[in-house]
This record gives sequence, structure tokens and C-alpha cells, in this order.
Amino acid sequence: MNFQIDMSNTQGSIFETRKLDEIYTEIQETYISSGLPWVIGYSGGKDSTTVVQLVWYALSKMPREKFKMPVYIIASDTLVETPVIVDHLTSTLQMMNQRADAQELKFEAHKVSPQVTDTFWSNLIGRGYPAPSQRFRWCTERMKIQPANRFILERAAEFGEVVMVLGGRKSESASRAQVMSARPKVTGSRLGRHHILSRAYVYTPIADFTTDDVWTYLLQVPSPWGGNNRDLAALYRSANSGECPLVVDDTTPSCGNSRFGCWTCTVVTRDKSMEAMIDNGEEWMLPLLEFRDWLTSTQDPEKKHLYREHKRRTGEVLIEGKTQDGKRLRGLRNIDQYVEETQEDVVDPKLIRGPYRLAFCKELLQQLLTIQKQVQTEGPDPKMELISEAELHEIRRIWRTERQDWEDSVPQIYFETTGNHLRWLQDDIGMFSATEYGVLDEICQKSDIPTDLVARLMEQERQVQGMHRRAGISHRINDVLSEEWRNEEAIRDQYNLPTMQDDEETELE
Repeated sequence: MNFQIDMSNTQGSIFETRKLDEIYTEIQETYISSGLPWVIGYSGGKDSTTVVQLVWYALSKMPREKFKMPVYIIASDTLVETPVIVDHLTSTLQMMNQRADAQELKFEAHKVSPQVTDTFWSNLIGRGYPAPSQRFRWCTERMKIQPANRFILERAAEFGEVVMVLGGRKSESASRAQVMSARPKVTGSRLGRHHILSRAYVYTPIADFTTDDVWTYLLQVPSPWGGNNRDLAALYRSANSGECPLVVDDTTPSCGNSRFGCWTCTVVTRDKSMEAMIDNGEEWMLPLLEFRDWLTSTQDPEKKHLYREHKRRTGEVLIEGKTQDGKRLRGLRNIDQYVEETQEDVVDPKLIRGPYRLAFCKELLQQLLTIQKQVQTEGPDPKMELISEAELHEIRRIWRTERQDWEDSVPQIYFETTGNHLRWLQDDIGMFSATEYGVLDEICQKSDIPTDLVARLMEQERQVQGMHRRAGISHRINDVLSEEWRNEEAIRDQYNLPTMQDDEETELE
């Protein structure tokens, strides 16, 4: 079918200078000349929908013998996406695959997600990573970039190279236009080179579209896979939102600023998108918003000491300060050396706090399971999962092996909150119990030895039991012994730290 764009209200539009068929022809020529499979980043929003729709119409018009290479449509599901958006995304991908099969077109729609070790809950509740912030946005790399790039690299390994088709537009922002213009171009081609993935090229067919162009196209040209673009427009109106793009590198704009994205996002102060959805009839999402706001409150510098450890996950205590002449000092070793050599105190020393305390992580898990039960009762889907069974198992593993949770708290919290049991794995070589930890604690206190130090050493020994070779056990023990085992009070006394000041975010590893 041929569609024409109404030109009566397109001042400043790309459609003033280019006909729709010309855009389709450009896409066809680029596809044929590349001779490579295409991977389209699809987020479910207006820009990526426009790209998929343009490519679908353009390539479906070609003779089948010229449509040789597959076109993969990939959507990134971080597993903490706003539920309304996940439903829209899932149903759309399903329609795409059904229509492609019916029309015998080489389109394949896939959803990519982080591995269980990299999910939001495995890191936040399991390892204790603090809620993401502007200064420490640990989530993007693990939950978006890596899953998308894993799929792209798998296709590149299969075909040699791939073309990534993205929905970036120069009119989004001055910085976005600069990034797109600076991308190295392939001579004689519309493709650019990806600055990280060496075997991937980049094509941005709507680079010169304005926002009005996008909506003009979507509302005048129907979806080729049977979707309803007016429903998409209504979703934007109800959320007062923009679009969270498929993130494939650190130049792609992150979510926030009222964009569709993760319901747990704490990078912005307020989630205006979720607030708007609740105001427009999705009241069942209120517990999600309240949980998200609670996470945001843990970033308050005056409250961090309530939630977070005084040392890093590496066991290091990190203090920053300045010399008397203003030079920055970082780390206990450098500070100790400076004081010893100069006999001068460090100026404005600050403790850089580490991960959430295990006790607070337990509280987070209990609250998350509570609101999951609530939204299953009050929301549209009685089977809705906010945290998966696989993530619960991973959190349990992390707590048991890395955080000395001898009480084995995850099964207890799950049963107490939900009233149900899961099939929990049993370790063949056994695990320590809360009773044994109590005995150990009593012995360690009498000897003035940190209980967790001995518990960590015992865990390292337990993990290599039954192995034919015990290679690395000495290294593991040395790593544990080299950690900082003084308590926070002792650290504060030695380095003259004020009572409550923790205003920095850095890596936890």
C-alpha cells in the first residue's frame, strides 16, 4: 500500500523537501548496498516505532529475492521497566513476529535482558549497590548496554558484521546532534562506524526528523504489523513522557527527565512519568512509586550512614581529603604517608561509604515482596512479578557466600511475606547456620577478633572443600586478611572524621 503525508501543516518538516517514497528508497538502497543483517533498536516509544515502521514498509516493498539478510528488532527489558510499558512492548513484539511469519518477511523481534547476576535486584539487594545516582549510574552498563551488545556481537560472529539501525534524531538536543555529526562515516555510504563495536555500523534513518515529523508519520501511516499508533500517542499523553532509547553505548542518552523507563529509576528526583500514569487512572502503581521514592531518600547525604557500610565491597575503607596546600588525597595509604612525612593533619577528610548494609538489604527485599503481593491483588495482572525466582536464588547465593548470612534469610523472608515456599537448592557440602554464627560470635568477642573476619575465612575454606586441587586458597585467605577490619568508630577516631558526612558516590568494586 502507498501512503502520502498530508503537507498542509508541515512547516519546517522533512516532508517539505522529501517525499515518503524517497525515504523508503533510501532505506532500500542502504539495505541492499550494505549486504549485512540489520539490528533495529526498539524501545516501544515514538522514535523507535517510526524507525521500525519505515524499515518494514521499505523492505517489504522490495522483491523477495533482494530481501536476503534478516532484520532483527531487539527491545531491551531491564526487568524493572514500568509494567504498562512492558505490556505494550511484549504485545508489540508478538504482533511483529506473527505478521512477519504471515507475510514471509525476514523480520525477527527479540527481547534482550540482563543475566541474573547483572539484574537490578541482584546488585541492589544482593550485593548492596546503592540506588543509582548521577555520579554512580551502575545500572546502565549492566542492564542495557551489555544485553544489547551481547545480541549484536552474537549476530556479528554469525555474519561477520552487522548494521545497527537506531532512532536518534539531531533535533533531540544540541549534544545529541553533535554526537551524531561526529560519528565517522563510511566513504560513499550513509553508514557510520560504531565507536566501540568494531564489527558494527550505524544507520539513523530519522536523523533529520523533528518530533512533529515523527507524530505526523505515525498518525497518518498505519502500523504494518497491526498495532495502533493512536494507542501509543495516548500512552504518551497519559504518562506526559518522552522515550527511553535502546542504550548501546555511553553516548546514548540515559533515561530520566520524565521518559519511559525503569520504575526503580532514582537518577532523577521525581518520576513524573509514573506520577502522570497514576493520576490518569493507574492507581495500582502507587506502591511502586512509593518504593522508588524510598530508594531515592537513601541518597540523602545526612542519612547514608543509616543504610550503608563504612567500607567498600573490596574490604577497603576509602577516605578522601586534602593536603594543607589543597592537593587531593585519596585512600588510607596515601593519607597515612602524608601525615607521617609532614606531621600535618589532612584537611576536610571524608568517608566514602560503601554498599547497603545487609540488614537494610533484608528490609528492601521484604518491602519489595510486600508490594509485589499488593500489585498482584490490585493491579491488572495477578501473576505480575517485580522480582523473579531466579533473582531470589541469586540474592540468596550472594548473601550466603559473600555477606556471611548464616541465617539463610532469603527463604525466611520469602515465606514470612508471601506465605509460600520456593524450591531452594541445598549445598552438598553444607552451610553454616545462625546457631553456629552465635557460637562463633561469642568466641570471637572473648578474643577481641572481628566475627565477620573469621566467618569470611571459614567461608573461603568451605568453598574449596571436596575439590581435587585447592589452588588459590592461600590467595583467597590473604585477600580476606588484607581487608580493613576495624569498625567505623575506630576509623573515625583515627582520621578525625566528622560524625555524619558522606556525600560522594564512587565504584563499589
